[in-house]
Amino acid sequence: MVFFVPGNARKNIALFDTTLRDGEQTPGVSFTIDQKVEIARQIAAIRVGTIEAGFPASSTDELAAVKAIAAAETGARICGLSRMRKDDVDACIESGADMIHVFIPTSDIQREHTIKKTRQEVIEATGAIVAYAREHFDRCLFSAMDATRTDTDYLIQVCRAAVAAGATTVNIPDTVGVMTPSAMKELIARVVREVNAPIDVHCHNDFGLAVANTLAAVEAGAAQVQVTVNGMGERAGNADLAQTVMALEAIYGIETGIDTPRLVETSRLVSRHAGISILPYQPIVGENAFSHESGIHSHGVLERSDTFEPGIMTPEMVGHRRRLKLGKHAGRHAVRQTLADAHMNPDEAQLDEIMEKMKAIAGRGRRITDADLYAIAEEAMGMAGVVHAVELRDIAILTGNHVMPTASVNLTVDGIEKVACSTGNGPVDAAMKAILGCLPRPVHLKEFSVESISGGTDAIGHVTIAVEDASGRIFDASASSDDIIIASVEAMVNAINLLQRVQGSEKKE
Repeated sequence: MVFFVPGNARKNIALFDTTLRDGEQTPGVSFTIDQKVEIARQIAAIRVGTIEAGFPASSTDELAAVKAIAAAETGARICGLSRMRKDDVDACIESGADMIHVFIPTSDIQREHTIKKTRQEVIEATGAIVAYAREHFDRCLFSAMDATRTDTDYLIQVCRAAVAAGATTVNIPDTVGVMTPSAMKELIARVVREVNAPIDVHCHNDFGLAVANTLAAVEAGAAQVQVTVNGMGERAGNADLAQTVMALEAIYGIETGIDTPRLVETSRLVSRHAGISILPYQPIVGENAFSHESGIHSHGVLERSDTFEPGIMTPEMVGHRRRLKLGKHAGRHAVRQTLADAHMNPDEAQLDEIMEKMKAIAGRGRRITDADLYAIAEEAMGMAGVVHAVELRDIAILTGNHVMPTASVNLTVDGIEKVACSTGNGPVDAAMKAILGCLPRPVHLKEFSVESISGGTDAIGHVTIAVEDASGRIFDASASSDDIIIASVEAMVNAINLLQRVQGSEKKE
């Protein structure tokens, strides 16, 4: 079911990913060359057509990175960025990129205060550099930088000069994110009518309108859209890849060619390398995107998922999972279903007791983890003496200002003694890695948070941990101690035992 079919939109839209260029301009983000190659491979694997690998002329490291990506033979077209300078174009040539993206400021404010050129000089520079670039590249993308603050008649002149010189695509960037969807649609419609080349857009998110403006451009006839994974980029970022793709595919019925079930894994890979967590309520890829806590919502999706989800987009379509969350708003249906997943089936009286205790904890402002629920249920159902798959026997930590943090753990895993040693960025990181190294199957640490529940230097810390199994399911647990390392280790063991318990229940089926 398609909700909206815009009259001027094409049936197919090309994706141009600039995570490795504009995305890396996110303050505080710096990818290594190996990380860039891995990200490029992942973006190519989801079938993005063009990857902007970087700005080769900006540094020797950047040139080396673009070279490495171009040599990786990802299957995507690799693009290098260039100013209106021959040496920039030469750097793109040296990088081995498949195409070039040249740009020049066109708005009066940027033209006068950054490059200090007249309008005519900009037109002449555009023609000269685009022509030079086309001598070496079959494809040349031209960007009129700050196009949305440029006089429209003049913008058309510059774009026409670029096309006359050989530009194969023209990009209209909303460089400082000031457009509204209606204004963007009007502008792109005119450019499409008056410039004889495929039109591309690059939208920034300063007012939270990057995706909306991108979609408006598509409605007006744009042929290509620029995006970044997780909406990364300068200031407030760019149009988000996952949001743009799913809106085009599910709402508009426009094909992007993207392998959408891999959107979540792509988001998580880039998040990990960037060191920036994905907000739980991030559309499409966030942990809460298909999670439900309210009793009415949980009951509805258990009966039929599209009662409280879009329907035209399911979690499986983007590589996600539906999850019923526990909290003060949770209903009986969600709690019963969560327990049933671990083969725990309380009667009505027991369920009443579980609900009462769970909501009492939530009412005190504490998060309810899966492990909390199972512990409450075990007590209410008289299931004392549950055997845990993983038990901590001993842990030793070595750390100091001149010592690499190292952790040694001794665990019993399914009745077998396991010993592991690992280093880390800190004592907690080392301990987590040592524990995970003892497990027979891979488990990914998804979330780690610490809060103080008392004051002073002997404060008690409460640690909450979420782990993810190979199928993408997430299990969370917590622990408290005046020793933050011990609290972290106990929380991790609790989370792993919860995961093992559910997996063990499934095997018995």
